[in-house]
Amino acid sequence: MSGMQLGKDFVFNPEIQTPPDAGLKAAAAPVAEGAESGLGLLGQLHGHWKGTGFNTIWRPFFGVPGQGHFLELNRTTETLTVEKIHGAIPNRGLLQKDIDMFGVHYLQKVKDANTLEALHFEPGIWLNIPETSNPLEPPTVARLASIPHGTTVLAQGTARHTPGGPTFDPVDITPFLIGHPTELRPFPESNLAVTTKFRSPVLTGITQSMVDNANSVLASDNAGKKITGTSTFRITSDPQPVAGGGTANTAFLQGLPGGAPNADAVKTSAIFWINEVSDGTGTHLELQYTQTVLLDFGGLSWPHVSVATLRKVKSPTPD
Repeated sequence: MSGMQLGKDFVFNPEIQTPPDAGLKAAAAPVAEGAESGLGLLGQLHGHWKGTGFNTIWRPFFGVPGQGHFLELNRTTETLTVEKIHGAIPNRGLLQKDIDMFGVHYLQKVKDANTLEALHFEPGIWLNIPETSNPLEPPTVARLASIPHGTTVLAQGTARHTPGGPTFDPVDITPFLIGHPTELRPFPESNLAVTTKFRSPVLTGITQSMVDNANSVLASDNAGKKITGTSTFRITSDPQPVAGGGTANTAFLQGLPGGAPNADAVKTSAIFWINEVSDGTGTHLELQYTQTVLLDFGGLSWPHVSVATLRKVKSPTPD
């Protein structure tokens, strides 16, 4: 990612730390040739991606009594650049032996397809993490994301490859009572047949079925395609099913202890798919994702859902 300024010759290669009574400091550990193979399925992410998607977000709304929310809907265009972090990334162990992780760094840019307004800018890292014995965890992947609104996310989970294409479960943007996901609180802004000034005025390319289930956009994008295999990455900031993960927010977003937040991003969950698509002349890769961020404000959790389908391209194009 350009924001980190990691060049192609950058290598994680810190000196091995030895106990104080062990004499002279040990020499730096060499990095094995072909260490990038430690990326596993994350190796498919390397390169440049470009495509389109759909974004929904309930935003806090200040200054109108009785109306504390606004629904923003966007058809989106997106570019994603992913580069390898060369060499192993060592983690020092106390309860078990050291582990080596491998990773890629990325820069994601999202715009509104109708207004061309910049919506999202995200530098981050994906890590491939080996099995550990303490804590007892299987091999996992993790995404470390930094969002300029004032939120950082560590979402961890699993990766696997399967034949055929992905399936998409429905996703609902209806708000609910904080901590009670079955206690839904629907609002008229999610009904496109209802005229309101508290929803995005530009709705070109957006339908009610998309608002009802944003993942329908992904299914539509795959219609008629022959997908021979899929790598699936399921990650969450929750400490289950993997012990790691979490979100952090600025004081403005999360509010003071015991006080109400402006918009606290409390949880992120996402699924990324890398599809091997056969088009008769060969096979190319397409990246799809669905992501839900829960924003807590006004006593409710408000699902912020983003989806996109991107195709790997040979070189980046101007934004």
